[in-house]
Amino acid sequence: MPRKPKPQTNGHCRIVLTGGPGGGKTTAGDLFRREMGDQVVMVPEAATMMFTGGFPRVSIPDAVHAAQRAIYHVQIHLEEAVMAQHPEQILLCDRGTVDGAAYWPSGPEGFFEDIGSSLERELLRYDAVIFFESAAVGHMSIEGGNPIRNETAEQAIKLDRKLRDLWSQHPKFMLVPHNPSFFKKISFGLAVLDGMVSELGCKERKRKKR
Repeated sequence: MPRKPKPQTNGHCRIVLTGGPGGGKTTAGDLFRREMGDQVVMVPEAATMMFTGGFPRVSIPDAVHAAQRAIYHVQIHLEEAVMAQHPEQILLCDRGTVDGAAYWPSGPEGFFEDIGSSLERELLRYDAVIFFESAAVGHMSIEGGNPIRNETAEQAIKLDRKLRDLWSQHPKFMLVPHNPSFFKKISFGLAVLDGMVSELGCKERKRKKR
């Protein structure tokens, strides 16, 4: 049986930055980390680490299953490793354990059954979700940025919808919608992120005082 993830119980704050391909989440996270480095730390995207490291990225269903299964377990242990290094900081996770469900060939139910978990259980890992809508939704190019991205605009839109359907079930879900101006979109995203970190940081301090 696959190892089941433990729900977050140690009071360590985690914010997921997610969304369809070409949404700007990685850029926003990196900019925010530079501004607020003493409060937050980035957890890099597990999929990018794996695929740039040589893990096969092909569309054969069994290969997709193997990849998403591996990404899920790397994500869990990557969060744990970063948390151990930075116990006093809020984790900004470039995607989270739920994302794999949108890429699973037979649908989300098959993904959660395979990993021995559920959507509700995985959502419990995170304190908040900030969703950056894909630029493809506004019929804009998603090329550039991440070198391992290979989705077409149509595929990006479908993934964006699947991911939003899943993550929007989190009680603290915030949407950063597409904007023709990338600067305005990122500025709005940074403002949302700043407000979320301030709110969660306040909760963290209250926990420590108890």
